[in-house]
Parts: sequence; C-alpha cells; structure tokens
Amino acid sequence: MQREQQGRRTAGTVRLSEIFTSIEGEGVFFGTKTMFVRLAGCPLKCHWCDTPYAIPMDSGESHTVEEVKEMISNDLQENTYKVNFTGGEPLAQHEAVMELAKFVREKKGVKTYLESACYDSARFAKVLPYIDICKIEFKMKDARAVVDDKHYNNLLKNELECLRIAVDAGKMPYVKVVVTNSTDVDEFASLVRQVFRVASPKNIAGFIIQPSHKTDEPVLERLFAFYDAVYPFYDQVRVVPQLHKIIGAR
Repeated sequence: MQREQQGRRTAGTVRLSEIFTSIEGEGVFFGTKTMFVRLAGCPLKCHWCDTPYAIPMDSGESHTVEEVKEMISNDLQENTYKVNFTGGEPLAQHEAVMELAKFVREKKGVKTYLESACYDSARFAKVLPYIDICKIEFKMKDARAVVDDKHYNNLLKNELECLRIAVDAGKMPYVKVVVTNSTDVDEFASLVRQVFRVASPKNIAGFIIQPSHKTDEPVLERLFAFYDAVYPFYDQVRVVPQLHKIIGAR
C-alpha cells in the first residue's frame, strides 16, 4: 500500500509510538497485566480507531531494535502475563516484531501476543512462529478501513487466510469483530459463516464481539442480533466492551 511504502523503515530500526504496562482491556485475555509495545504506523483508516495518533507512518520515534529491547527489559514489571505487540499495525514492521517477540520469549520468558488487523497474510505467517497468543480481527465494511470494496475484499481474504494459517499452526487464535450501530447484521452473519468454514469451534479460543466506544455505539437489540448470528456456530461467543475504558486505565 502506498502509505506503507512512504513509511518504509531502515533495516534494524523500529518506529515506536510508546511502551507501557496496563490492564489488558480487550478480548479473551482481558484483565491481565500486560506490557504494550505500540508500533507506529498503520495502512488502514478505521474511523473508530482509539489510537489515531499511532496511524501516521511517520508518527512516533525511530529507535534501533536493540534500543527497544533495552526499553522492554527496563520497563518489564514482575508478574506481567504477556507482552502485546500492537499499533498502529505491527505487521507494517513485521521484521522488527519478529526480533522483539523472539527476544521476549527467549530472554524474558514472557508470553507474546500479536494484536493485528491481519491485513497481510504473508507477513503474518513470518511473525507467527514467535507468537504465543494471536487475535484474528475482522473489519466490517462500516469501519471504513480501506477505500473501496475491491480493497475490502482483499483485506477480508487476508484476514481469513491469517485465520487458516493460525489454526493450521495449532495456535488456538481467537476472533474479534468491532461492531457499531451501523454495522450490517446480514454482512456480519455472512462473515461468521466464512469464519467457521475456515475454523471449527474446537480450533479457536473465543469469538469476541466488541461494541465500539463513544462512536456510533450499538444498542442492546443490535448486540443481540450479532450474538445470535454467532451462537449457532459457537456457543462460547461473548460481547465484551473495552474494560480499560470502563476502569479509566490507559
């Protein structure tokens, strides 16, 4: 993508937005003490993104991979459950993520977590061997992540391929979909059918429906409709809002 090419990194460098420790507020591992390594730059433009400062490819600051390893070592707190590589979009800097995740697992003995939009299945496949926990996030059309239907179909194709790769690798990924009050229920139901053509219920760790926060928030009746679309395929589906927003954490 053009925006990504404009933000291409020099080998051995990382464009970093921030590193901090907080309580995980999303997904099946919500409530766990987590270090967040937020990489800068994302080729997508979701209108409800809650970290818009990390979207520009030239945002954040440039560091060497070794400098970021040192930051992780200095800031890693006792009893941290996992290190979350997030963004921005970590796959936009997949080579750096590979090095950093390997360092966290082998030198620090902490679980690694990839929080990605899964827009590039080839890069995802390269990073996955260094990841313990992975979330496969599917974007609905109303997220406005990409410019048109052609680009959306390509994004969806990559997301489904990432799910297949993770399942085949035995990673037990979980699925997350952010929904708004404008999300089309029929489109959502179609996505659910595609997800479970790729993965059986026994091969995923969860299916999370995440309501948008303060941007076109879905009413309860629509959340029931999304839930009901998943339940016949996977009765462990959960509607989970962003916990950190509720408790006032970062």
